[in-house]
Amino acid sequence: MSSCASHNFLYLRDMDPGKQYLSSNGQEVKIQTGDRLDIVVTCKDPELAIPFNTRSGSYRLSSDGNVTSTDLAAAQQQRGYRVDEKGDIEFPIIGSIHAQGLTLLQATDTIKQKIMRGKYIQEPIVTADFLNFKIYMLGEVSRPGPINVDENHVNLLEAISMAGDLSPKAKTNRVLVLRTVNNSRQVFVNDIRSSKIMESPTFYLQQNDIVYVEPKYRNNSKEDKGFKYGTSLLSAASVLSWIFYYFK
Repeated sequence: MSSCASHNFLYLRDMDPGKQYLSSNGQEVKIQTGDRLDIVVTCKDPELAIPFNTRSGSYRLSSDGNVTSTDLAAAQQQRGYRVDEKGDIEFPIIGSIHAQGLTLLQATDTIKQKIMRGKYIQEPIVTADFLNFKIYMLGEVSRPGPINVDENHVNLLEAISMAGDLSPKAKTNRVLVLRTVNNSRQVFVNDIRSSKIMESPTFYLQQNDIVYVEPKYRNNSKEDKGFKYGTSLLSAASVLSWIFYYFK
């Protein structure tokens, strides 16, 4: 009878229409080592900003100080600023900047202040974005593997949707998120059947989070299958023997 049970499941099954539920605001994503950042500086006089945009995909600053346009395909390969193992990036003109642990807003403000203090541009506008914001989906999802996130923020339900939804074998109360916290890995367990998932610290995912959906059942080995079939045959034999004895 259990083998014929339905595999259907419901998300957020304790939620009522029209009722308000608490939701985690989520921590703003912070820059980590290994991140690649797209940073663009603009101002009223575009020519003043060109030296600060040598990796934006449009211009290159040569060693003799000349500014030339770059090939777009080649520029895409070199685009962005990689955060090194020390948490720093090397930014044109103003030098090394410690970016690890900062939000994008804090990083852009730091660059803006350095440009202004150096009197390079009076009123610069600095924008930044992640170029390699990824999460990894494993376990009982339809399409496991890495997912590129364009918006720099994604919640757990959106990530499951991007992975093609859960498989019928998924254990909905054991959706694990592995996250690096203070240079160590921590595991958070989520139950997507409950509205309390929205209060989870991992409801909003961060770059390089690993989402693992546990299976309801482990894969059976040959020994397990043999034991299963053997017990089924013994059960069937006992039932037939009882029926035979009853009618006799």
